[in-house]
Amino acid sequence: MKATDVLKEEHRVIERMLKSLEAGASRLEAGLPVRPGFFLEAAAFFKGFADGCHHKKEEDVLFVSMEAHGIPLDGGPIGMMLSDHEMGRAYIRSLRENALRWQEGDESSRLTVVHNARDYAALLRQHIAKEDNILFPLADRVIPLPQQDQIWVGFEQVEHEETGEGIHEKYLALAETLEKEVRTAKIDLA
Repeated sequence: MKATDVLKEEHRVIERMLKSLEAGASRLEAGLPVRPGFFLEAAAFFKGFADGCHHKKEEDVLFVSMEAHGIPLDGGPIGMMLSDHEMGRAYIRSLRENALRWQEGDESSRLTVVHNARDYAALLRQHIAKEDNILFPLADRVIPLPQQDQIWVGFEQVEHEETGEGIHEKYLALAETLEKEVRTAKIDLA
């Protein structure tokens, strides 16, 4: 198994959460009940898992290794991914801030929550497709198989030392909880 396979597996978890986020946004836009906490928890998932764990593995380990093997960080595919990461962080900050305002009684923030949720989901879907179909195959070609072990070690360090023991399990459980919440609200996840 290549190191990029781990990142692809994490993409599948992120995509599941994007479905839940979009379902919550559709429900909110339709005037159906959704708690602000749903969006706060979704923002926590995306900040902690997608950005704090997954993107950190890419930025601190995979991209560094790719650069060492001749792929520049600035411009090109890595530069595009880094730009997407920054844009995603901005959407999640705004999603969280507006969900908090809404929770505190500012009903006008609801529409911004919907827009941030949808824009973030659209960005990440395109981002994941670019990584799965362009960046990761490139990484697999330029990083020699014997050096894949070093990437695995780096991923483990990010996951356990920098983000904390059991962090993966915590966010997987949160994803399941939010999926169940939108499912029991009879929101279409398709």
